[in-house]
Order: sequence, then structure tokens, then C-alpha cells
Amino acid sequence: LGGPGNGYPRMDGFDITVASEVMAIFCLARDIDDLTERLSRIVIAYTRERKPITADAIMAPGPMAVLLKDAINPNLVQTLEHNPAFIHGGPFANIAHGCNSVIATTSALKLADYVVTEAGFGADLGAEKFFDIKCRQSGLKPDAVTLVATVRALKMHGGVGKDDLGKENVQAVTDGCANLARHIENVKSFGVPVVVAINRFSADTDAEMKAVRDTCSKLGVKAIDATHWADGGAGTEELAQEVVAMIEKGDANFQPSYADDLPLLDKVKHIATNYYHADDISVDQKTRTQVAELEAMGYGKLPVCIAKTQYSFSVDPNAKGAPTGHVLPVREVRLSAGAGFIVVVCGDIMTMPGLPREPAANRIRMNAQGAVEGLF
Repeated sequence: LGGPGNGYPRMDGFDITVASEVMAIFCLARDIDDLTERLSRIVIAYTRERKPITADAIMAPGPMAVLLKDAINPNLVQTLEHNPAFIHGGPFANIAHGCNSVIATTSALKLADYVVTEAGFGADLGAEKFFDIKCRQSGLKPDAVTLVATVRALKMHGGVGKDDLGKENVQAVTDGCANLARHIENVKSFGVPVVVAINRFSADTDAEMKAVRDTCSKLGVKAIDATHWADGGAGTEELAQEVVAMIEKGDANFQPSYADDLPLLDKVKHIATNYYHADDISVDQKTRTQVAELEAMGYGKLPVCIAKTQYSFSVDPNAKGAPTGHVLPVREVRLSAGAGFIVVVCGDIMTMPGLPREPAANRIRMNAQGAVEGLF
């Protein structure tokens, strides 16, 4: 293996599509020209002198942009009540930046008085990346945040096992609200007003709902029942009115959480200590050297995109509630020059998740009649 004729062997791997740099570029590009320019910045290799080799050097951006020329147009769909919605892009928020496309959001803002966009998972992941990456790069300034909570999730954060989540447990809900309070605190730190939507299900009791509302009230935040899953738009009418009232009040004063010129590891530490409530970060010498090289190449002003478990503020998925006193272990850093951020992989998180214990291919076969079986 290797040598001038066959190329030098190297270790590599796969990322799930939603964690790929091309997906991030696709979602952060403003138009086809910006898409092409971002594709040209992708670093594909390094010279012996450790100089980056970009996709532009092998004349790849043009053909890549052609492959994406139709995909870059947002998909306009309608809800069951005939309200318009864009579905466009799909980066996961635990291992990528977790937001739909800038093109979809800016297009919607030209077509409607109010636009709702999703940032995946909690305020420690999707919301932080929406604020610090998508808004920073696009210039978007959000006016309000709806933080979605469920009684079941709060019970789990209060120490209840999955098999007992259907039973009333007001104390567990109250204990689990420490997690919700942390998310509220995180959102408020960006200068944006927040309302909590309690996604109420049939097993949730009035006493449990009151426990959530009481916690939010103490934090100066309204908590409103949302039953849209059962009642459609009527189930979120009160919530919608509250969101509009917050927007019209004009209290939002959005600011990203850190400055561009803050050193890369200081950005990671800022997020870890302020939003995860970690005591510190741990970084080995190899990774510190890699970070120093990235800063020397001119990438130090990029925002960071932390990849970690979505199940906890720490890297331990079993650490429920609002853990403190932990350390955020940085495993590796990856440059996404085209997307315009540095991926910081922490803990045991995988960027190729979602594979079942038994692959679907094990069930696929051709029967005697020539028909394919096992696809569904």
C-alpha cells in the first residue's frame, strides 16, 4: 500500500450526511454565489509544509454547486390547516449546528409578518448554535424564543425511570425543573425574551402542570399549555398571542455570547462554563497544537460548534437535571472552513450515529417471485 503510484494510506471515516460540512454550507449560504464560494473554501488536505489545500485547488466548487442547484431552493409545504412552511436543510444540533437554511428563514421573513424557526435539542446545543453561528453569520436578530418542555422529560430529569413516566410524580417534575431553569437562563443570556410552551399530553396531570408553571413564574417567565398535537392551531392560540405580545413589546436586545477575536479554546471554555456549568475544559497537547495551527492559519476568529450528547449538559448522558462541577473533555477539533466554524468533538459522541444493532440490510432479499422483501 502507498507510495507515489497508489497514494499514501491514512486513517479516515464517515460522517452522517447531517453532520457533513456540505450540509452546513448548504444551510448557511445566502445564495448560489455564496454557496459556491463556501464550497471553494473546504479544506481537503494539507501540503508537506502544512498549508491547506482547498476544494478550489482541484476545481471542485463549480460541479458541486451544480449538483446543489435545485436543492438550494427551499421546499414550500403546507400544514394540515393550510399554513405555509419551509422545510429546508437538516443538520443535527448535537453533532452539527442544528438549524434550517438561512435562505429559508430570510425568504420566510419577506413573506410573513411573523416567522418561527426551529433550533434542535435544548438551549445548550441548538439555541446556542442558532445564536452564535447562524445569527452571527447571517445577521438575523431574533425577537423572541419559545422553549418547549414536556412533563415526561422533566420527570426523567427528576430521576424517574422510563417505565414510570406515565405515573403522577409532582416532586420529580419539580426536581426536573432545574433542567428547564438552566435552559431559560441560557436563552436569557443572549438578550432575547422567552416563553415556555408545555407540550401537554393526556397523561399529564393538573398538579404536574402547575409545578412547571410555578417554577417558570419564579423565574419571571410565562409557561403556557400547548396541545397542538391534538387540537391543531387552536391548541397553541394562547401561546401564539403571548409570542406576538413579547415581540411587539420590543424588549429583545440580541447579542452573540462571545467576540470573534476570542481565542478558540477560550470560546469553548466560555460555552462550557456559562451554558453547561462545567468547571473547566480538558484538552490534550495534540489537540492544543492543532488548535494553535488553525489559529496561525487565520481560522481563529471562527465560531465553535460543539458536538456532544444531547441528553445532558455534561458529556455523560446519564447526568440528568442541571449538573455542575464537571469537566468538558475535548476529544478533537475539525475545521469546517467552508461552513465557517470549528467543530469541537467532546466526550464519546459519534458523528456517524443512527446505525441500528441489526442493520436493515440483514432483512433485505429477493424472493422466488423476483420481488424485493425486507425494505419496510
